[in-house]
Amino acid sequence: MNEYNRARNSSAPRSEGWGGSLADDHLGSAPRRPQGKRPGQRPGGPRGGQRTGGRGPAPKPKSDESMGWVDWRRVLELQENETVCYAEVVSWNKGGLLVRAQEFQGFVPRSHLQATANGQRITEKLLESYMGKEMELKVIECDPERGRIVLSERAAESAPGSRQGLLQTLQPGQQVEGKVTNVTNFGLFIDLGGVEGLVHISELSWGRVGHPREVASPGQVLTVVVLEINSDLERVSLSVKRGQHNPWASVLERFPEGAETSAEITEVVHFGAFAKLEEGLEGLIHITQMGLHHRLDPRLVLENGMQVQVKVLQVEPERQRLSLQLLGEPWKDQAEGPAWLETPGEHA
Repeated sequence: MNEYNRARNSSAPRSEGWGGSLADDHLGSAPRRPQGKRPGQRPGGPRGGQRTGGRGPAPKPKSDESMGWVDWRRVLELQENETVCYAEVVSWNKGGLLVRAQEFQGFVPRSHLQATANGQRITEKLLESYMGKEMELKVIECDPERGRIVLSERAAESAPGSRQGLLQTLQPGQQVEGKVTNVTNFGLFIDLGGVEGLVHISELSWGRVGHPREVASPGQVLTVVVLEINSDLERVSLSVKRGQHNPWASVLERFPEGAETSAEITEVVHFGAFAKLEEGLEGLIHITQMGLHHRLDPRLVLENGMQVQVKVLQVEPERQRLSLQLLGEPWKDQAEGPAWLETPGEHA
């Protein structure tokens, strides 16, 4: 990747699958454990507290890390049947809650707490208040090979079969509405009504996005386009920009090579500056196209938000690239010119 394509997609690393299956954002911190408290022994079975093991106390876990004591067959059954189960909160971190039931222990991401659906801000104080409480949950992800169980309080509010029904209804290319449940550095999580999808940062806008919070906030309703559905893992990839006009589709007609137009400086770097012609269309003014001394840093004369005149040198719609040339000396039009202009001999 060259300098031109630097931060267009580098605001956050793309995680495995759609966002590392909620892991990168939610499981990074070590859980905070209660002092001297043992989890309750109420089973993680169906509503009503009926025991599924049949007899005897729950098996003692070998360790939190090995997950060797988990009844994976039972957990997979809970996921497949979308059965509401019970589990006690035994720990928490900034990403969510660690819960334990008789047959398993798992993780409830903060975006899957019912409080998020109500627009409540998820703070550390709120997460801590769950300690020792018993929650009604549904298993939304079960991966025995990775020792991974993810649960959802919000999903427990939906009718049995609604998740699978929605997954079977969704089609690639379909436009749907959803509510933003969580904003991370790699994208937005969207609740589609029982199923949560991810809009990766690269699918938020045709233009450059520094952080997903620039596009939306929790509780906001967005129109998104379905890109991909993985029914087995119950994951949905979504896009915001695919539902909007693509400015690159007609860029050659509106900004042909040789055209001169106004632009706004959006970022200044040591090798040049990025300028926006219109929403979604951004090009690079390389330092060699600025008329500056080769040893002069562009950051000394240009700044974000500055209005400039540019000439279109090259257009590559398929690569979404524009090469521009700076016209004139816009820094001289500023009320206070840069300091180096006052001592030209020093920079000669």
